[in-house]
Amino acid sequence: MSQIEETRQEALGELESVITADALSQWKSKFLGKKGVVGKMFGQIGGIPKEERAAFGQNVNALQKELASAFEARESLIQAQTLAQDLEEGEIDITLPARPRQMGGLHPSTRTHREFQTIWADMGFQVYQSREVEEDEINFTMLNLPPHHPARDMQDTFYTTNPNVLLRTHTSPGQIRAMRELGENGTKPIRVILPGMVYRQEQVTARSEYQFTQVEGLAIGRNIRMSDLKGTISEFAKRMYNPNAKVRYRASYFPFTEPSMEVDVECFLCGGEGCRVCKYTGWLEIAGSGMVHPTVLRNGGYDPSEWSGFAFGMGPERITMLKHGITDIRYFWGNDLRFLQQF
Repeated sequence: MSQIEETRQEALGELESVITADALSQWKSKFLGKKGVVGKMFGQIGGIPKEERAAFGQNVNALQKELASAFEARESLIQAQTLAQDLEEGEIDITLPARPRQMGGLHPSTRTHREFQTIWADMGFQVYQSREVEEDEINFTMLNLPPHHPARDMQDTFYTTNPNVLLRTHTSPGQIRAMRELGENGTKPIRVILPGMVYRQEQVTARSEYQFTQVEGLAIGRNIRMSDLKGTISEFAKRMYNPNAKVRYRASYFPFTEPSMEVDVECFLCGGEGCRVCKYTGWLEIAGSGMVHPTVLRNGGYDPSEWSGFAFGMGPERITMLKHGITDIRYFWGNDLRFLQQF
């Protein structure tokens, strides 16, 4: 019995000085392990006189329970102390300056689109969003491009498994949808711009991409003339580039407009004197435009004998490239932060 008491005093005394998890594990192995002090006491029961055996066994069992309880209490205390120490060491000093947080920015193409939309909204045009996955009939046929029309070769197309469904090659099919939806069967005038992504199966180079954005414009009303188109484009150029910007018009061809013209603005970088960006001509091409073809008006629900209109199309990426001296259109969709962070 004196051996049990001595073991008890020794074990509890050593436990008081244990302050780490490793030391606690060693203490447990020494006293409560299979080959520990208490375990050896259980092995001695067979050599004790029969009349003392039961009392000795009960006291050893009580010692084991007491030491196990003391072990659990010490383990909880050490865990709490370790947690408190970790929290104290990892405490944040709120008086220190915070880590700088890098701010993002708008994509350069998005910036140009927003500038476009602000200007055209101020000129009375509303934004009309059209679908990117389009029907062949709306993308081509309704725009005066019937099957086998040679102008279809100007746009290499991404078709789906359904030969009548494709990724739109331009924003012009939105003209048909806008006329039908907003024109209310050809009874109301409309003025809209149609921004969005377009897709063409082209070789990717520094000047061409298989995806890029366009901004289409459309105005339908009574007695709209070419002079209205020229005045509208000229006003846009003055607001977008320079209040004194000069604009010139060149005859061109588009299947969905007649007559058609290209629009150039005086180079805003060199003031018309000639530079590398304008190829030393003093002019920059900014848009294609023309009077809406009677067939397109009819397909949109309007009577060409009573209604007329004009349309134009612009490339925001091209204008962004010209304004910032960007030489490779692939930068816009390459997700290179070195390029994007400049904006």
